[in-house]
Amino acid sequence: MKRDESQFQAALNTLKYQNNNGALFNIKKAFFDDINRFNNFSLKLDDLLFDFSKCAVSKNTLRLLENLARIANISSRRDAMFTGESVNITENRPVLHTALRAPEKCKILLGETDLVPEIQSVLAKMEKFSNAIRNGLLKGERGNPFTDIVNIGIGGSDLGPAMVTRALRPYHNGPACHFISNIDSAHIIDTLGALNPSNTFFIIASKTFTTIETMTNALFARQWIANSLGATAVCKHFAAVSSAINKVIDFGIDESYIFGFWNWVGGRYSVWGAIGLPVMIAIGSAQFRQFLAGAHIMDEHFRKTPLMTNIPVVFGLVGFWHRVICNYPTRAVIPYEQRLKRLPAYLQQLDMESNGKCVTSEGTQVTTATGPIVWGEPGTNGQHAFFQLLHQGTDIIPIEFIISVNSHEPNLQSQHNLLLANYLAQTEALLCGRPAEAAYTQMIQQGVGENEARRLAPHKAFPGNRPSITIMQDLLTPFALGRLLALYEHRVFVEGILMNINSFDQWGVELGKDLANSLVKMIEGEAEDSTKKSLSGLLSHIRAYRK
Repeated sequence: MKRDESQFQAALNTLKYQNNNGALFNIKKAFFDDINRFNNFSLKLDDLLFDFSKCAVSKNTLRLLENLARIANISSRRDAMFTGESVNITENRPVLHTALRAPEKCKILLGETDLVPEIQSVLAKMEKFSNAIRNGLLKGERGNPFTDIVNIGIGGSDLGPAMVTRALRPYHNGPACHFISNIDSAHIIDTLGALNPSNTFFIIASKTFTTIETMTNALFARQWIANSLGATAVCKHFAAVSSAINKVIDFGIDESYIFGFWNWVGGRYSVWGAIGLPVMIAIGSAQFRQFLAGAHIMDEHFRKTPLMTNIPVVFGLVGFWHRVICNYPTRAVIPYEQRLKRLPAYLQQLDMESNGKCVTSEGTQVTTATGPIVWGEPGTNGQHAFFQLLHQGTDIIPIEFIISVNSHEPNLQSQHNLLLANYLAQTEALLCGRPAEAAYTQMIQQGVGENEARRLAPHKAFPGNRPSITIMQDLLTPFALGRLLALYEHRVFVEGILMNINSFDQWGVELGKDLANSLVKMIEGEAEDSTKKSLSGLLSHIRAYRK
C-alpha cells in the first residue's frame, strides 16, 4: 500500500510544471472555449451538485491529478479504511466512523467481530432514552419533565452535535438544546443563567472523562443541581457519553444513563454515534436515522465510484491542487445557509486537526505544504465583512460556496431568491472581475467627470479569475446534512493520502494541554519555575492585577 515516492514526486513535478504553464489560466475564457465546461467540470449525486468549473483546471490538469491519485494508492487506502485496517498508524487503530452510519442489514467485521449489532444496540439505547425525555416519561428530581438539555463537551464532543443541532432547527420537536464547551466561566454562567434546574438535564460528553475543560464545567453543573435540588438529584439529571464507566459512576451518574463509544472513532468523527445524543433528542430518532442514511449514501458513493466521477476524490484532488500546486494557504467555506453558521468551525477541526501535520506517515519531514487554514462565515454576512479581501486582496483564496435551492420558509421565497442572487453574483464577480477601463466607462455613463473617473478607476477594478467551488443541494434536510458532512470527511482523507500524512491522530493538541496543567499552580502562586523565563513577565502581570 506504500506509494512509490520517486514516482509520486515525478508526477508531482509534472503537475507543478503544468501550473507554471497555466499560471495565467483564464477561467472566464475557458467557459468560452468549452461550451460544455460546466458539465465537464461538475459532478452530481442525486440532488447534490459539486461544481468546480470555476477553478483554474483543464482536462489535462484532471488527467495529471488522476495519475497522482493512482500513484498515491487512493483506492486501496480507501478500501483499507472501510475494511478496518489500522490506518491510524501512530495509534495503531482502525478508523471506522463509517460503520456508525451503516444500516442494520450491513455486516462490518473487525477481526472476527461484526460491529453492526453493537452499534445498533447503542443506537437503540439512545432511541429509548431520547424518546423518554422527549415524551416526558423521564422526569427530574421534582417530577418535572425536561424542557432543556445541556451538552457539556469540547472539540468533537461539542462542535459536531452543536453544529448539527443548529443546522436542523426546522426539525426540532423536542426539548431545547444548549452547548457548553469553553472553560471560560462566562460560557456556563451565561448558559445556565436562563435555565431552571428542575427542568434541566445534562449530558457530559468525554471519552476518558478526564478532559479538563469538560470536567471543570461538569463539576460546576453537578454543584448547580445539588445546590438547588439536593445531591441525590444528580443521578436523575445527568447522563454521560464516555468509555470510562467507573469514572462516570464515581461522578454520580447511573450506569443505565451511560452511552459508550469505541477507540476506532475519533472525536471529530463521532457525531454519528452516541455523541450525537443531543441531536437525536432535538429532532427525534427517525430524523437522526435519516442523518445517518445521508452519510451512508456518500460512503457508498466514495467506496464504489470510479476515481474521476467520485465527488470526494475529485474534491480532494482539487483541494490538493489549490494547496500544494497553487500554494494557496487558506480556503474559505461560505455557507449561504444561516443555519450552517457553525459549519466553518466544525470543518476547521475536521480539516486542520486531521491534516495540520509537518511529518509524513513514515516519520520524516514533509516536502510539500499540508493542511490549509480553513475559515468562513455565512453569506450574506461575509459579503459585508471579508469579501473585500477575497475580491481585491493580494492573496488568492479558493472559496467553497454551499447553498440550497429551496428553503424551509416557502412563504419567504422572495428572501431566498435574494440569497440565491447574492450567491450567484459573488461567484460571477470572483470569476469575471472588472478591468479598470470598464470601471472608468461605467462611471462616465453614470455622469462622473472624466478626471475623477480616471482617478477612481484603479480602486474600482477587480482582478477576477479567482477560483470557487459550489456545493448545491435541494434542501437542508437531515439526510442532506449527513451526506454533506461525509463528503467533507472523505475529502480530508483523500488530501491526507496525497500529502502522505496520517489524518487520524492529533498529537499537536497535547503539548499546550500538558503545559497548562503545570502552569495552574504558578498562576495561583503556589509554585515557581525558573525555566519559564518567557512567561515570568506575564505571570508577574497576572499576579499584580489579581483581586
